[in-house]
Amino acid sequence: MLQSHAEKMILNHRSGSDPPDPGKSKEAEIKRINKELANIRSKFKGDKALDGYSKKKYVCKLLFIFLLGHDIDFGHMEAVNLLSSNKYTEKQIGYLFISVLVNSNSDLISLINNAIKNDLSSRNPTFMNLALHCIANVGSREMAEAFAAEVPRILVAGDTMDSVKQSAALCLLRLNRTSPDLVLMGEWTARVVHLLNDQHLGVVTAATSLITTLAQKSPEDFKTSVSLAVARLSRIVSSASTDLQDYTYYFVAAPWLSVKLLRLLQCYPPPEDGAIRGRLTECLETILNKAQEPPKSKKVQHSNAKNAVLFEAISLIIHHDSEPTLLVRACNQLGQFLQHRETNLRYLALESMCTLASSEFSHEAVKTHIETVINALKSERDVSVRQRAVDLLYAMCDRSNAKQIVAEMLSYLETADYSIREEIVLKVAILAEKYAVDYTWYVDTILNLIRFAGDYVSDEVWYRVIQIVINRDEVQGYAAKTVFEALQAPACHENLVKVGGYILGEFGNLIAGDSRSSPLVQFDLLHSKFHLCSVPTRALLLSAYIKFINLFPEVKGTIQEVLRSDSQLRNADVELQQRAVEYLRLSSIASTDILATVLEEMPPFPERESSILAKLKRKKGPGNLHPDLDENRKERSANGGTADHSSTTSNAKVAASPTPSTDLLGLGSTITTQNSAPPASKGTSLLVDVFSENIAAFPVETPVAVGPVADENFSSFLPNTPQVAYANATLPIAEEPEDKFVCKNNGVLYENQLLQIGLKSEFRQNLGRMYVFFGNKTSTQFMNFAASVVCQDTLQTQLNVHAKPADPTVDGGAQLQQILNIECMSDFVDAPVLNIQFRYGGTLQNVAVKLPITLNKFFQPTEMTSQDFFQRWKQLGAPQQEVQKIFKAKHSMDTEVTKAKIMGFGAALLDGVDPNPSNFVGAGVIHTKTTQVGCLLRLEPNTHAQMYRLTLRTSRDTVSQRLCDLLSEQF
Repeated sequence: MLQSHAEKMILNHRSGSDPPDPGKSKEAEIKRINKELANIRSKFKGDKALDGYSKKKYVCKLLFIFLLGHDIDFGHMEAVNLLSSNKYTEKQIGYLFISVLVNSNSDLISLINNAIKNDLSSRNPTFMNLALHCIANVGSREMAEAFAAEVPRILVAGDTMDSVKQSAALCLLRLNRTSPDLVLMGEWTARVVHLLNDQHLGVVTAATSLITTLAQKSPEDFKTSVSLAVARLSRIVSSASTDLQDYTYYFVAAPWLSVKLLRLLQCYPPPEDGAIRGRLTECLETILNKAQEPPKSKKVQHSNAKNAVLFEAISLIIHHDSEPTLLVRACNQLGQFLQHRETNLRYLALESMCTLASSEFSHEAVKTHIETVINALKSERDVSVRQRAVDLLYAMCDRSNAKQIVAEMLSYLETADYSIREEIVLKVAILAEKYAVDYTWYVDTILNLIRFAGDYVSDEVWYRVIQIVINRDEVQGYAAKTVFEALQAPACHENLVKVGGYILGEFGNLIAGDSRSSPLVQFDLLHSKFHLCSVPTRALLLSAYIKFINLFPEVKGTIQEVLRSDSQLRNADVELQQRAVEYLRLSSIASTDILATVLEEMPPFPERESSILAKLKRKKGPGNLHPDLDENRKERSANGGTADHSSTTSNAKVAASPTPSTDLLGLGSTITTQNSAPPASKGTSLLVDVFSENIAAFPVETPVAVGPVADENFSSFLPNTPQVAYANATLPIAEEPEDKFVCKNNGVLYENQLLQIGLKSEFRQNLGRMYVFFGNKTSTQFMNFAASVVCQDTLQTQLNVHAKPADPTVDGGAQLQQILNIECMSDFVDAPVLNIQFRYGGTLQNVAVKLPITLNKFFQPTEMTSQDFFQRWKQLGAPQQEVQKIFKAKHSMDTEVTKAKIMGFGAALLDGVDPNPSNFVGAGVIHTKTTQVGCLLRLEPNTHAQMYRLTLRTSRDTVSQRLCDLLSEQF
């Protein structure tokens, strides 16, 4: 009907035997539509007595025109009028128009709500369904406030028809998703749960969706649903397809309801009641048995429905993780799907088996399918399935099969898709370290990784091999020999050069006895790669050269000639130039003993969680690394005992001293550069894994090392000197003084040795705009720069902050601007957090800082006479409306400064209102989207006692308290 009324408008110009010109056809359509819109507008304005049919017809045409992609700016009132009609077709078109075209902020919402209330109380099931559908489709907070209490009453009422109950349950589900704080079941909880026993399966299906969502929010309130869900599931599973004819889909009884019940049960642990638990186990066994039966139909719909129930049952078995027999059966069932011709089934089987591999009961059963998974990795055409195969190999790996799995993954790496290479590299590196019995195998594996996929070997990986080699004496000689041989290849990846420079600089003396790897040969080999490398790698090689002077005095002259060359001393890069100058000077004036002390071997790194594993967790997200969630259980399954494998973690990643501080943002702040890294010594073992997520705050040290140091760098080699380190960690929120922005809108928000963040902001009523300036204080470009705003918990409903995307790169010495649009929905206390992430010299940096968005920013000043002020002051005399605070002055009690702070706070300063001229009086209105809160303040200074008394009265107690807390901190 919707099309029949309107499509006639656009068919006239499309008639004819020849295909129309696309441009002319579009122009003709627009012309025809504009003509029709003008006609409809004239009908609405001119004919006051338009009958219901005509009104419905024209509203229907407007809706059709809107669906064609044209704007509609009239007809809303006529659509609302259709809601009062007693004819179904007219009321339906009215509700449809409102659901599609009426904004939740529209002035018509109150009229619409009244019409909906009338239909809900009419007891006409058709009208009630239309009204409930409209509430769910609009789903605004205003709708939730108006009907969140009414819909549950309709849902549980004994005389409500089944079709209306279904609509009410789904409507309540929609309101819970949009405004969960307003949907409070309370007294209705038990009666809603009892709907699982309803005779009508449509009602049960809708109620199960609602209960599942509510149970995730309040599991304790809905735990009685477990027994009812098990009972209902048992009846469905044990029934024949003919018993539930209306709800049987291709010979599968009520598949959608079965899936929903199984998902509901996943909100809870295994039932404690033995009878219920036994009945549930029986249901799951029946589902697994039916999966083995021959299909009753060859149509894909039958297999889809059957498998949907099966996979959800397997998910529940995995979730409970308490029945070994069921877990093994589930694993065997999934194993059959690994070679199924349907790609989706292979994908789902691999994904589910990844989870099964973390269970001690089913890990061995999963391992039996290793050859099938390896074959899938090699022959599967779909990249997403290959990625799941990689995940499963990683999940099923233990000491018994580690070498086989790592070898297969390395073999696949050469031909792997570019999108998953980095993840494979991380997983191979983790497995090689975790299950390495012989660390020579580990070194070979990492070097092969660099050979096969050097571009995808992140800094964490090669830092890690350095740590392992330094911490284990038995592998140092082998590592030096292996890396020396690897460097002899004509084309070496730069990461291999980094590893070679570091290891030979530390342990080259262990292979120097062989004439084929004499000190001069080692130096010549490294220096032959020098001109092909980037600046950070050259800096590392220069550090290796100065280490060579300590290890091999016979090559001192050769190395000094290299350092003395114009290409080094006059290098365009200041970092390389400074290193060359300082290293040359150090080698010339320092005695042998001083050189030996300054350039002695690196001390062992402290034990920490692997930074590679931490990176993989960040990449995959929590909950996706199943083997690491319960590693001990898997090891017990593989070895019959607890694994005792200590993994060392620490990275000697140190970074360049930043360029001299400058005010990049032009905000006039004084900049202090901090070099935050503790000295490293064998006695205190203070070197840190700068990629660990568990980094603590470090004391500020002034670097007194040989000179400024850069990435992959010289200060790593100096065990007894302070080092400059940039920690790549998820940092705690920076504790910048939040109150310094309470009375001003511009300034420097945060600063460290790399980054300066400045703000300029403006606010009007409940809206604000903030310009955030990110200044790069270094000479190196920031890569992968991203800044996002996070509102925690209830702040999400109180404050809307929209951040426009920022440029992903920030050049050295440059600044980047990002605009934040802010809307205050209601009064709030907490502040949103600005998360900044970028790569500097290959190192991932994270900064989190609170944005100075406080409630007073939405304060609009209000001028008042003395009479109006005191009249309003008396009206706000209720105890909960007033907050008073007496406090000691923190700053000098200057009258002009105090006036400036009160006006900067947002209030209008009212002169001559208070009888005491020493007191300060202000007035204003806090604007939010939902309400306006009038505010009066009075500040009474006592200069003799150096005290203040601050009194605030507002129409809302939370606003009074918050404003008092903010303003009192300013004096």
